[in-house]
Amino acid sequence: MAIQNPPVSQTKSFSTVFLIEMWERFGFYGMQVLMVTYMVKKLGFVDSKANLIWGAAAALIYATPAIGGWVGDKLIGTRRTMMIGAMVLTLGYAMLWIPTNNAYFLYIALGVIIVGNGFFKPNAGNLVRKIYEGDDTKIDSAFTIYYMAVNIGSTISMLLTPWIRDYVGAKYGDAWGWHTAFGVCAIGLVLGLINYSLMYRTLQHIGSPADDERVDVKKLGLVFLAAIGMVFVSAFILQNEGVARVCVYAAGVVILGIFIHLIRSSQQHERAGLVAALVLVAQTIFFFIFYQQMSTSLNLFAQRNVDLSFNLFGMHLFDWIPEQFQSLNAIWIVLLSPVLVLIYNTMGKVGKNPSVAAKFAWGFAAVALGFFIYGVGARFAVNGQVSSWIMVWGYGLYSLGELLVSGLGLAMIARYVPARMGGFMMGAYFVASGISQYLGSVVANFASIPTDIKDPLVSLPIYTALFNKLGFAGVGCTIIAIAMLPLMSKLSASHSDAATNNNPLPPVHSEEFNTPS
Repeated sequence: MAIQNPPVSQTKSFSTVFLIEMWERFGFYGMQVLMVTYMVKKLGFVDSKANLIWGAAAALIYATPAIGGWVGDKLIGTRRTMMIGAMVLTLGYAMLWIPTNNAYFLYIALGVIIVGNGFFKPNAGNLVRKIYEGDDTKIDSAFTIYYMAVNIGSTISMLLTPWIRDYVGAKYGDAWGWHTAFGVCAIGLVLGLINYSLMYRTLQHIGSPADDERVDVKKLGLVFLAAIGMVFVSAFILQNEGVARVCVYAAGVVILGIFIHLIRSSQQHERAGLVAALVLVAQTIFFFIFYQQMSTSLNLFAQRNVDLSFNLFGMHLFDWIPEQFQSLNAIWIVLLSPVLVLIYNTMGKVGKNPSVAAKFAWGFAAVALGFFIYGVGARFAVNGQVSSWIMVWGYGLYSLGELLVSGLGLAMIARYVPARMGGFMMGAYFVASGISQYLGSVVANFASIPTDIKDPLVSLPIYTALFNKLGFAGVGCTIIAIAMLPLMSKLSASHSDAATNNNPLPPVHSEEFNTPS
């Protein structure tokens, strides 16, 4: 546990990070919920182009934290890097506030957001770990609350920014509606920065060794030059589909090659754990392909083929804006997480807590059912519009799968990978997740609707064909996961036996999700 002089309670230190993380996620998800439809409706991009641009951006957003964490640990300090990230993100969202329809300006703004996220995300999570370092009794609850910050911020913004877009657009014009909604994301980050400036003293004793040293101007200058370069590199990748595809696939080949090399060159007692980690990483990548549908195909499906009215027993309750359906993911995760925790704890007390591999199988089964529900809903569609309740239950099953698969990703790396490889493997896991986000956008393009199709009766079978295929893909993943259970049990047992005589990597928790493993 960190030494505090003068004493500062862990709760106060944690609250400082919790609040800025909440506002950061408010900004990010408020932007994400609108981005694909902004490119389609405002910039005139076809579905396939918008999907792939966002897929490439999502890949970079997942990959850059591997670099940002190293910058925080080794160069300029965890606290400083987190703050720089928050300020860069504020700039990126503020750029989207400017009422221009210039596509290259959008690419630059997304490049700024990519860099800012890379600086912010890993270092905010690391500060929470450092606050509770050595206090294992509190770290689980701390990350549960921290994860709640993610979902509180994202739920509010995903409901708010589409409403602001429509409200301001109706009064002052469509252009101001879109850009004001993006501006609200910047305002959220400003509020987070103001709050941090009032509470930063609670974190003065927390951070990496670089935080305790004077700022090295030369290192800081190099970081800023690299960041500016990364903005333009990101913008170049986003506007060139071929370049994006080559970068993504090359990164996948490199990571797989390094993984195979690590397995071949590892010591005998380490191989079982590494093979188990590789199997589970591959399954996680397939999950993120499903995950990317939320901001792409499912989002556009809600635009064209969902009845936006919520009715119950013949009584009208309320209407939603199409983009607001994406908030169902966060809402369901908040509702389901404590239920899963209770189930895990109850089963654990009687020695029946399922393995990570078994949870993956259940997760894929839930995802498969979630996608099949959209196909079932289409059978009862009225004039090409499915019930809004179909979206609620589809997202519910999809979110359950997310908790069972994605929520265990980093915990799985920690369990099976030797400590000396832990840093690389964490970075590789995020890069692999980014690759699968891009692949998810490629998959979403199987339901790309031509611009001349406006009739919901025509677009509905195109979407449901994709969702049914994804459902069958989920069934396939479930069968593979079940078939792998005996091997995974054998690998886990071999790894556990070896770990009793070696030093396994201590448990870590994802800052995005926190479910028991």
